[in-house]
Amino acid sequence: MLFCLLVCLTCSFALAGEGHRHDDKQPTLTADGPYLIAQPDGKTRFIAVDARGRLTDTLYTALPEDFSFRVTDHRGRLGFDVKLHPTRRPVAAYRQPDKVFVMSDPHGRLDCVVSLLRGNGIIDKKMRWSFGANHLVVIGDIFDRGNDVPQICGRFYKLAEEAARAGGCVSFLLGNHEPMVLAGDMRYTKPKYPLLAEKLQLDYPSLWGPDSALGRWLATRNTLMTIGPDLYVHAGLSREFYNQNLSIDTVNQAMSRALFLTKKERRALSPLTEFLYGNSGPIWYRGLVRTDAKYRPLAADSLRLLLQRYEVKHIIVGHTIFKDIRTFYGGQVIGVNVDNQENREKRRGRALLIEQGRYLVVGDKGVQRTLHEVE
Repeated sequence: MLFCLLVCLTCSFALAGEGHRHDDKQPTLTADGPYLIAQPDGKTRFIAVDARGRLTDTLYTALPEDFSFRVTDHRGRLGFDVKLHPTRRPVAAYRQPDKVFVMSDPHGRLDCVVSLLRGNGIIDKKMRWSFGANHLVVIGDIFDRGNDVPQICGRFYKLAEEAARAGGCVSFLLGNHEPMVLAGDMRYTKPKYPLLAEKLQLDYPSLWGPDSALGRWLATRNTLMTIGPDLYVHAGLSREFYNQNLSIDTVNQAMSRALFLTKKERRALSPLTEFLYGNSGPIWYRGLVRTDAKYRPLAADSLRLLLQRYEVKHIIVGHTIFKDIRTFYGGQVIGVNVDNQENREKRRGRALLIEQGRYLVVGDKGVQRTLHEVE
């Protein structure tokens, strides 16, 4: 790829071993990034790893308006080009379009994302938006567990721009794993990511900081949103959340304000921030889909109050894994998180399609069944 740029510094080198192989005991780099980080002097640092494990670390004096870069999965497949565009916070309330496609927790598996979107006509064979004026919703957790984290961010970043041109929309909501990694909690992170940071003499969260292109994108993502009669949130809404009497905009702004802070700093920032990032907050609470006492399940009358406050009929969540798409509270709550790799292999449900008032379970080959409980 050629860039019409003035290059101040370029450093490229190959690491020993085959980059496309991954061994948790002896990690190697695989295709990763790119990461673009603005420097204090106005330059931009460009960091990427190719499919053979070769790391490029380049400092550019300026990026032209038409700047673009190539993205592939960790093995060099599923390639696409991404062009930078302005990043702004999306609105948090939408009218119901003809179709809404809802998926959750892609966790670094670009192949699973592409298979699901292609199989349901969201993107075409060339991975271009083909869902018209409709809406794609991703309910959090791109980070951790898989080898294609920045690549999936780049995929949705690009799709959002393509969808907007077609009159459609792509919404990614924050999950719990994005704030975990940005706060330095790497317990579920593949070893290739801290290895990359070590080679760069950086800590891994700094690749996603507020001065990075991917960090700026994440900082403008919402935590709560509504589309027609449905409210979307990563984990769930608790009785304690109801008692806070919060507007959706207040939640979204407060979550973004603390996104790049450590856990200790989030606690110190404000009682609201401590609550929102805690176990009863919207990115962690499981009591809408778990009945064990330790999860503090939500009483039916509390759910009714939440639905009334936000003027919706259903709450759609991810976060908690089930074997297939499930409903709770007589269809008022829908859980869409599954083990995406396993469900793809076993041809089980992996997403939700809302079309003309019908709530349909879909797999990698399209519609499988209707969620009969949902009205």
